[in-house]
Amino acid sequence: MGNRTVAQQLVDELRLAGVSRIYGVVGDSLNPIVDAVRRAKGIEWVHVHNEESAAFAAASEAQLTGRLAVCAGSSGPGNTHLIQGLYDAHRSGAPVLALASHIPSRQIGTGYFQETHPERLFTECSDFCELVATPDQMPRLLRIAIQRAVGHSDVSVLVLPGDLAAAPTTNATGTHPPVLAVGRVTPDDAQVQALADRLNSARTVMLFAGAGVRGAHAEVMQLAERLKAPIGHTLRGKEWIQYDNPYDIGMSGLLGYGSCYDTMHDADLVVLLGTDFPYDEFLPQKRTVQIDHDAGRLGRRTALELGVHGDVRQTLRAVLPLLQDQQDRGFLDTSLRRHAQSLERVVSAYTHDVERRTPIHPEFPAAILDELADDDAVFTVDTGMCNVWAARYITPNGKRRILGSFLHGTMANALPHAIGAQLADRDRQVISLSGDGGLAMLLGELLTVKRHDLPVKTVVFNNSSLGMVKLEMLVDGLPEHETDHEPVDFAAIAAAAGIHAIRIERPDAVREGLKEALAFPGPCLVELVTDPNALAIPPRITPQQVKGFALAAGRTVLAGGVGQMLDVARANLRSIPRP
Repeated sequence: MGNRTVAQQLVDELRLAGVSRIYGVVGDSLNPIVDAVRRAKGIEWVHVHNEESAAFAAASEAQLTGRLAVCAGSSGPGNTHLIQGLYDAHRSGAPVLALASHIPSRQIGTGYFQETHPERLFTECSDFCELVATPDQMPRLLRIAIQRAVGHSDVSVLVLPGDLAAAPTTNATGTHPPVLAVGRVTPDDAQVQALADRLNSARTVMLFAGAGVRGAHAEVMQLAERLKAPIGHTLRGKEWIQYDNPYDIGMSGLLGYGSCYDTMHDADLVVLLGTDFPYDEFLPQKRTVQIDHDAGRLGRRTALELGVHGDVRQTLRAVLPLLQDQQDRGFLDTSLRRHAQSLERVVSAYTHDVERRTPIHPEFPAAILDELADDDAVFTVDTGMCNVWAARYITPNGKRRILGSFLHGTMANALPHAIGAQLADRDRQVISLSGDGGLAMLLGELLTVKRHDLPVKTVVFNNSSLGMVKLEMLVDGLPEHETDHEPVDFAAIAAAAGIHAIRIERPDAVREGLKEALAFPGPCLVELVTDPNALAIPPRITPQQVKGFALAAGRTVLAGGVGQMLDVARANLRSIPRP
């Protein structure tokens, strides 16, 4: 036992937890851990070019696989670089363990070179953060960190001085893995009965689904049919509920479209299903019931008539036998018609003649990409206008995944998220929808893609502008300032890094260019030179509506092209029974 180091013990424990890689940048206080990885079988070190990307990549892997993923940062700057990605993982509910190495233990508190206090630094972006002060605390403290990350689906941070990592172990390494399967929360019987009473007594019900409906698609459809209830969704709920859904009325929030907002405010009762929807100004603030597996979220965004603590699937399975069949489809059918009409009104302005317009309208390649991508493709999405294209054009089907910084809202996440997604499954198609601003922030990760020969397809929407920021200024009545930059040839940069690159400036080259990229066996970057003014304010906006980005953008400004959602809305109209 004396020949084993704490670092080697740490790696052995990670292998017991099913970890197969650590994302990070090697160096100084991390060297004992890096060397332990080198010696071990079944685990690799994934070199990235910024620790921020390491945290993003780990978060992506964790969200795709549902398993623990690990990143690491060396003392001082290596730690601080981790913070952005860990905030994103924390807010996205990704089970991530961050190894924050530290200065020599005898120097802590002396103002030593690169000294920070990581045990304080990471507390706000984690569920667990502790300093290992002696080998006697290992592997117990590591196991607690792993169990907290997995059990709470959150970030754990273990702070480990470099000299301690190199020290001999004093305790035996565990032989049994941590508990990696998490159970579902079953609601109290009284809450289920109270929920049934409210659903049965409401004349009209609207369902609003978030990411918590994952695994409950069938139950939500049964509920909607029983109540004749339209279903809206959040951006994070889109991939889990919008497919095979004849009750769909679109999305609410900053990127909202369709009749979701109006239907929500017209309903006698709104049921929030697995969502901690942060934009309370979009919620009616009355006549609301909420179901969530985390009791701490109940009533956080809106006043409630009833809160139900339970997993969505378990709760709906319990309440469905208690519900009466609603015979009147009037509210549902009116909502579906209004949804289709709202899309019909705006879609022509964003699709007419786009095949011939230059610069390229970004809606056009987004729709083509949705058509060409694999049925089980993973899309990673940069914050900003790429969020709009994903929300409008990427069609969910129950197998595709859409990952983004949807709660933390940081830029530059798409490419490092794609790195983690591709390493989780090298045979799966992974497409990064990158904005030029986001890609420029972590441009070095193109070198990571090349280094590890990852077949990531990086699709860059290059409008030489921070488009979402420009839009925010516009709706606030401010002149745009410092949002534009000189044109950059990202394809040339990628080619210089040894990555197959395609630059597309004409709409008639979009389809073939994207086909070529998706068929290419290795890393590929597609640069789309797009129109920076593709989104314009419709003339029907009133001065009252242009009051703050959130409401104006969600209800009106971004009511633009919607891709296949219009076809879905038309199809749902056809399903309305005829008298």
